[in-house]
Amino acid sequence: MTRTYRAALAISVPIVRLWGRLQVEGDEHLPLRGPLLVVGNHDSYWDPVVIGIAAIKRRQIRALAKSSLWKVKGLDKVLDGMGQIPILRGSGDAGALDPAIAELRAGSCIGIFPEGTRSLGRELRPRSGFGRLVAAVPEAVIVPVAVTGSVDIPRFPKRPRLHVRFLAPAEGLRPGESPADLTRRIVAELREIAPITPAGRRPQENIAATAADEG
Repeated sequence: MTRTYRAALAISVPIVRLWGRLQVEGDEHLPLRGPLLVVGNHDSYWDPVVIGIAAIKRRQIRALAKSSLWKVKGLDKVLDGMGQIPILRGSGDAGALDPAIAELRAGSCIGIFPEGTRSLGRELRPRSGFGRLVAAVPEAVIVPVAVTGSVDIPRFPKRPRLHVRFLAPAEGLRPGESPADLTRRIVAELREIAPITPAGRRPQENIAATAADEG
């Protein structure tokens, strides 16, 4: 586990563990070594941090992040130091996941949000990237993680109650199941535990604004 990774998460520990009253369940499902896919729901910008802190006693999570973040001066070095993996969103390039596949085969823990972006109160079409990772590295352990309460972190003075639940390892690709079908199956399981929740200090306004943009 790199120093940069530990330091970056340590900065957020007071917010997540103390102010957020973080509760972690099922972290024993995270194997201490070997290829691992941690797949979660995504409603808040805080989700990667909250999951990382919840898992820090077991693994360093190398999250897939949008490549545009590496264009921010200074942030690129932090992301590299944390072992994050840039992904070009919306790319049809079959090789876009090659760096993540290589790291997974080498025994890394890869974190992915199969909905692609924050839900913002919407039901999103799950992306197939997660299923493609599973197909490429079938020996990887799949641990779904459900996060609730993270949308409340910016709603001061309302105090959040964060809950991270790591589920028992999920079944990989079933006979005849496509990568996209696998992704939909895992997302459906997660959303039964962590229903879609709008983010922001004024969630209803955000939903309305998002609907207007999409209209």
